[in-house]
Amino acid sequence: MTSSQTVVKKYLIIILFLLFSFIFLGIIFSLTSDLTVKSGSEFSYSSWLIIAYVAGLSMIILPCTLPLVFIIIPLSMGKGYKKGLSMALLFGAGLVTTITLYGLGVAAIGKTASLDQFSTIMFLIAGIAGFVFGLSQLKLITIKMPTYSRTPKFIQNRGEYVKSYLMGILLGNAGVGCPNPMFYWLLIYIAGTGSLEIGSSLGLVHGVGRAIPLILFSLLAVLGINATRGLTTNRIKVEKITGWMLVMIGAFLIINGLPGGHAWYESTIVHIGWNNLVSMAGLPVEFHIGQHIHQNPYNFIMPHDLVPIIFSILIIFPIMWYFINRKKKMIL
Repeated sequence: MTSSQTVVKKYLIIILFLLFSFIFLGIIFSLTSDLTVKSGSEFSYSSWLIIAYVAGLSMIILPCTLPLVFIIIPLSMGKGYKKGLSMALLFGAGLVTTITLYGLGVAAIGKTASLDQFSTIMFLIAGIAGFVFGLSQLKLITIKMPTYSRTPKFIQNRGEYVKSYLMGILLGNAGVGCPNPMFYWLLIYIAGTGSLEIGSSLGLVHGVGRAIPLILFSLLAVLGINATRGLTTNRIKVEKITGWMLVMIGAFLIINGLPGGHAWYESTIVHIGWNNLVSMAGLPVEFHIGQHIHQNPYNFIMPHDLVPIIFSILIIFPIMWYFINRKKKMIL
């Protein structure tokens, strides 16, 4: 295979991925448009579809889910195009099954336990988890993440197709403990709605978002293209980008979890500007961020002037720490 043919194949697969993303979200939106009324959230259900899908895609760059690439590729390589792709799809289907069940389970818990009143505290916990994990990605602190050491025997003894599906079901749990703030944000929303339909549908969309990059890597490997080389050679760069993203998102969620923090966010240009952008772009009104009642489990409300100061500290402090740490390493 010449280098030009390799480049063409890569671009074709990327185009197919983009087309699939638009078609998939369009189909899900058309099938579940009646759930918009049930969402009862600041963001519309259609917005949460996109958040769920993007959150799934973002899991591929996290160290607790990235190793799945090196599991799915050996499963599908050397099997021929048809069999290799089938095994990759079955692995993805198993992963989607697990995440869909998680969405359904969280919605069921939210329906019975009325978790909406605790959403502010859950935002704070999710933000802290993402922020701390971001610091670990920047090598400022050290966190040991859980890993899978071996495959259970009842999976090893199955046929190749069943084994691929069961491996997907098992390893679909890998990202659940990974502190991705967007995933926690999604679970908070699902628990707050208490809707089994919304929980299962968003879990399905999120699971597909997780599976697609893995299937794409596997497909490239079947076609003879080693796409993982870029990830392995640029691992440090990927970790840094991931770290800064997690710090930013974590800081945002922490602010939303503080008493009065979310009200401050709504008064900023970001909140108002989004609705203006949606109107200017001619997007459906479902994408607008609507008015809602603020849940405050605390006994006090933080002054609005203090919130941006805390937010700035959460952003500036890691930046200063990172450059000081890097300077020390250069001196040593």
